[in-house]
Amino acid sequence: MSTPVLVLGESGSGKSASYRNLDPKETLLIQAIEKPLPFPNAATKGWSRWDAEKKAGNIFVTDRSTQIMDLMQKTSRRIILLDDFQYVMANEFMRRSDEKGYDKFTEIGRHAWDVLCMAAVLPPEKRIYILAHTQQSDDGTKTKIKTIGRMLDEKITVEGMFSIVLRAVVRDGEHYFSTRNNGSDTVKTPMGMFQEELIANDLKLVDDAITKYGW
Repeated sequence: MSTPVLVLGESGSGKSASYRNLDPKETLLIQAIEKPLPFPNAATKGWSRWDAEKKAGNIFVTDRSTQIMDLMQKTSRRIILLDDFQYVMANEFMRRSDEKGYDKFTEIGRHAWDVLCMAAVLPPEKRIYILAHTQQSDDGTKTKIKTIGRMLDEKITVEGMFSIVLRAVVRDGEHYFSTRNNGSDTVKTPMGMFQEELIANDLKLVDDAITKYGW
């Protein structure tokens, strides 16, 4: 099975910037919303939009769950990024905002769940990083992944589908990943994978640690 990783954080906490050092030749980036990459010289480093005529490029823009899963299955690249996951849900909700009733929430939740399940059943050499925003729980005591509706919140715990949940945080103007649960969030990492509570905001370092861990 593949290694899915959930990367949580507020807007501006450094989630997208964290993949600046990944090798674009080994990385497929799926953007749910098209936006410029937040680090310099991305194009010269090899990050480029998919060109259907030239059949070149490593960045695809889609928020459709079926297209996302198709890309995940077909790519030969070992690293897959999905940025930002909550827009897969939010964009579908907005497209269907005129629909009455609650069936649409069930379908939106199912589509999101399908993507998460796919991330866990790819070949073992694949690492899938799913980036998403955070929200407070209803009682205000915990920071968790932001979702749409109650299906994902009530029926499953999204973070429970991952063995690695990182949180992008800012301390004294510096960007880090938190690797340990602070009692009020959903961060978790396997025993011994990271020694420090805060590590550099760099998915290349995270990816190297996962590879070294020997799963």
